[in-house]
Amino acid sequence: MRGVVLRYRVMAYITGVVLVILCFVGIPLQLAGYPALVNVVGTVHGILYIIYLVTAAMLAWKLRLRPGRTIVLLLAGTIPILTFLAAETTADRERPLLHRAP
Repeated sequence: MRGVVLRYRVMAYITGVVLVILCFVGIPLQLAGYPALVNVVGTVHGILYIIYLVTAAMLAWKLRLRPGRTIVLLLAGTIPILTFLAAETTADRERPLLHRAP
């Protein structure tokens, strides 16, 4: 269980950081006439988002989350800052599960 949560949190933070860079640095630079950063960071975010979706789906399956919570978890990588909140909320909500005796 710890491995699934850890993988999700790592991917959520990485995806979130790249999305924040894309939205708050890359897009303004693109509007200013410098599209190179958006091309690179956008591609990286796309690849990382696919990996994030897989890890989020694994976490949702392992925790047997309801469909609504699963959709929110999966979509969190598309909204800047939301991945950080989802990573903390999911980990805090499931923390008692991590400390159970095997």
